[in-house]
Amino acid sequence: MNFSARSAGFDAVRLARIDDLIKDRYLDTGKLANAQVLVARDGQIAHFSSQGPAREGGKLLAEDALFRIASMTKPVTSIAFIMLLEEGKVALDTPVHHVLPEFKELGVYNGGGGGVPFLTGPLGRPMLMLDLLRHTSGLTYSFQNRGNVDAAYREGKIENWHGNLDLDGFVAALGRIPLEFSPGEAWNYSVSTDVLGAIVQRVSGQPLEMFFHDRIFAPLGMVDTFFTVPADKTDRLTDCYTLVPGKGRVMYDRGAESAWSRAPKLVSGGGGLVSTSLDYHRFCRMLLDGGELDGVRIVSRKTIDLMTLNHLPDGGDLAGWSKSLFSEAAMAGVGFGLGFAVNKDVAKTMIPGSVGEFYWGGMFSTAFFVDPVERVTMVFMTQLSPSSAYPIRRELKTLIYSALL
Repeated sequence: MNFSARSAGFDAVRLARIDDLIKDRYLDTGKLANAQVLVARDGQIAHFSSQGPAREGGKLLAEDALFRIASMTKPVTSIAFIMLLEEGKVALDTPVHHVLPEFKELGVYNGGGGGVPFLTGPLGRPMLMLDLLRHTSGLTYSFQNRGNVDAAYREGKIENWHGNLDLDGFVAALGRIPLEFSPGEAWNYSVSTDVLGAIVQRVSGQPLEMFFHDRIFAPLGMVDTFFTVPADKTDRLTDCYTLVPGKGRVMYDRGAESAWSRAPKLVSGGGGLVSTSLDYHRFCRMLLDGGELDGVRIVSRKTIDLMTLNHLPDGGDLAGWSKSLFSEAAMAGVGFGLGFAVNKDVAKTMIPGSVGEFYWGGMFSTAFFVDPVERVTMVFMTQLSPSSAYPIRRELKTLIYSALL
């Protein structure tokens, strides 16, 4: 592909710093095995680079390399829900138990655990669809390692994609575990978006993976985004690594024999997708252009406006509302919309950016952002967990903004 940085409003020499930083700081030092960066303005690609091998001892990354995008699945699931909202089938203030009756008897954790039955108290108010979208539901993740509720998630192995639970079984299991806090009282990164996937499945009457394909991926031309990598595309799936204290970067999932090449029993709207930089760039273009791409409308412009507002109570930021030990966002100056982190105070973030910019990332260090003010989008792909290991997202964002003309 040929790209023109200047015609897209960037200084090409400054954009080239991105590749130098990745090579010198991350690839040559062995911190990352590979990396791919796509930067665009007004939908026009200004920079698209690939470095490092897709697999150990293999060929260099190709432009169509497949990556496990983990929590970058969440904005897709959020868009799917919003499509049903626009059809009048559900609303932001619909109580979750109206669609998932398994949640009707939920209480809030009030003690016990570790072999002692949970003590629960009544919720301050019902969990709403809004709470799932903005992570104020009271749900958690098993990896938060904060108390007895996430311990119950681990004990039940309820987040195991290749375990015994499908989406309905997953919802039923969650309905038997109390919430960490009453809905709306705090922000906590959680399985909320997986629950939202179950909502989409029940309200639409379609399996979640089919809804995604028929209503989002096929219309947008995202031909390389799926929960299960097809057999004829597995040769494009990259190796995936994890950082182990004392050992450094070790193999987590080999592309040649990947778990992502087998259909999961639990389809995860919170983190299960595989995609390419070019496919996710199409998704970002749709968001940037108010819900439409190449004449195909997914959601309305005003609905995108609603999704990208800060929906945290009292207009607060994650620094004030989060109980989470881990998430994919910075905290100070960052709010949360309907499926995305939202930049509300650039000074507090201490990184160049724009008010209204929205973004998210995945546990394997993938990331994207959409800046509707400067009309800039970025997709970053690599495969290393945890995503908090290195500050590469912050560094990339700084270099991208420094190259704007």
